Amino acid sequence: MADTVVNQQGTVPRARTMEGGPSGSLVTDKGTTTIEDVVVAKIAGIAAREVSGVYDMGGGTARALSTMRGIVGGDKSLSQGVSVEVGQRQAAVDLDLVAEYGIAIPELAGAVRRNVINAIERMCGLEVTEVNIRVDDVHLPTPAGEDSGMSAAGGERSGGKAEQGPRVQ
Repeated sequence: MADTVVNQQGTVPRARTMEGGPSGSLVTDKGTTTIEDVVVAKIAGIAAREVSGVYDMGGGTARALSTMRGIVGGDKSLSQGVSVEVGQRQAAVDLDLVAEYGIAIPELAGAVRRNVINAIERMCGLEVTEVNIRVDDVHLPTPAGEDSGMSAAGGERSGGKAEQGPRVQ
């Protein structure tokens, strides 16, 4: 049986045996199917983004790099904000995401966790031992064409005085 104890880094070590379990079909007498980490990471990223209330994935630096990649014509990484460890029968997933403002974060995390587990187990045949979710930002939408009246530093402009109209036209 595989060792499923969580180590000090919070990840699950690779499975040591290939017998039994939900992914028994990955190992047959005709051969072994190996699923790479990048495949599981992409599946987890897509499954997480499918949940309503997830605005984006990844920490601030990852999102900034993704924006720059988009400016120069590159595609957005489907595994941005996703870290996985994949064994022969099991997978552990860590997700960094940005939630939409107004969404109940515990409910969002539960929905993301269920969707990611279902997608990986269905598509890969791997047992998902854990899905850790870190919400590291909240997206605050502003109506199109409307300024929030706040500067990048978070304070009101014009020394705290109310503005009469737009500063530039």
